[in-house]
Formats: sequence, structure tokens, C-alpha cells
Amino acid sequence: MIERRAFETLGGANHGWLDAKHHFSFASYHDPNRMQWGALRVWNDDAIQPGTGFPPHPHADMEIITFVREGAITHQDSLGNSGRTEAGDVQVMSAGTGIRHSEYNVETGVTRIFQIWILPDRQGEPPCWGAKPFPKADRSGRFVALASGIEGDGDALPIRASARVLGATLKQGESVEYRFLDESRHGYLVPATGQVEIQGIVLNARDGAAIKDEAVLRVTALKDSELVLVDASA
Repeated sequence: MIERRAFETLGGANHGWLDAKHHFSFASYHDPNRMQWGALRVWNDDAIQPGTGFPPHPHADMEIITFVREGAITHQDSLGNSGRTEAGDVQVMSAGTGIRHSEYNVETGVTRIFQIWILPDRQGEPPCWGAKPFPKADRSGRFVALASGIEGDGDALPIRASARVLGATLKQGESVEYRFLDESRHGYLVPATGQVEIQGIVLNARDGAAIKDEAVLRVTALKDSELVLVDASA
């Protein structure tokens, strides 16, 4: 089963400094049919104006993955961590028992991110944060695990969930396959750029595809594309 969720149907709000689109119910946007997808709870498509950002605020018991599509995001938190994550790279914050953090765009242009929240498998552990570069060339023609709680994904940033966040880049006409761990898994695919076809369904840039009861996903690029895929437990 694959359900296309067109970008124009997403919830969201434009706050001036932040233009946010929500694939799932979030903040003032509520759709009982789009509460979560398996353990995937949030997928926000955020455009953050220069010199602005999210001031310090708390989280607990959530795996928060930030995929930077354009520009860069600068992180600070109550553990003393700080860092700048730029386009194509990823940061992960395991909120654990509780953490306060801020995320600012200190660049001269707009920063665009996917902010992905996954429900953890376990609670009561201390919070942590990490970031890592993932060169696009390494993802050419294949899915690479960017953040993962699956055994064997040692090069990915660790998360406390039976889930993977994967990235791939495809040239026009190129195809890639992804095999889910089993057919009970819930997948969610978004082309950050480009246009792709999956099992006869066309996805434009920033559309979502909710996937379940599929063993193998085959994606073909109709234009040069950058993909982000979450493979989450039910």
C-alpha cells in the first residue's frame, strides 16, 4: 500500500520567520488521519529566515533528526553541545529524560530542513546529541543510512528506535531499490528535490508517500532527485 500525500495537502503555518509544512498533525494543525505513521510521529518541512530560529525549548522521550536541505542550522543545548550542520548533513538529538535546545539560522540566506521525530523504543536514558557529514556522492544511486537504531548500520548516527532514516540521490532515469526489514514496517518517502515514480505513483518534490505492506520499494527518478526515506517499526 502506497498513499501519495501531495505537498499542497499538508498542514502548516507561515510565521514570517518560519514557513512550516507538516506531513503529520503538529502544533495548531490537527488531522486525525495523519497523527503518525508507525513510530514516525513528525515530519516537518521548515524554511527558516536568516538571523532567526527556534529559541531554547525542552523535549523528552523523542528521537529528533534534522536533515538540512539548504543553508545550515546552528545548534546549542543544555548539555553544552554546539555545532553547525550544513546542507546534505544530519544531526540527531535523543531527548531522553529531558534536554533544552535552540536551533538558529545564522546564515545570510534561508535555511531549509526536514525535521523528523521518531518515538523511541526505550525511555529513561540520558539525552545526547550528535551531527555528521554525509557527502551526496556517497549516496549516489543507493540508499545510505543516515540515522539508525538497526544493528549493522554502524556508519549512521545512532537513534534509540527500531528505525532508519536513509538518503539517496538519483540521476534522471536511474532507479534504486530498498528492501524493508519485513512487511510490517512503515515507510515514508519524501523527495527533497526532483520527481520520482514508485510503483506507478508519481511524487513531486516535497510530496510524501506513506508505505506499508511492501517488501521492496523501487524508486525511479523522472528528474534528478534527492530522497529521504524513513523505515520505522509499526
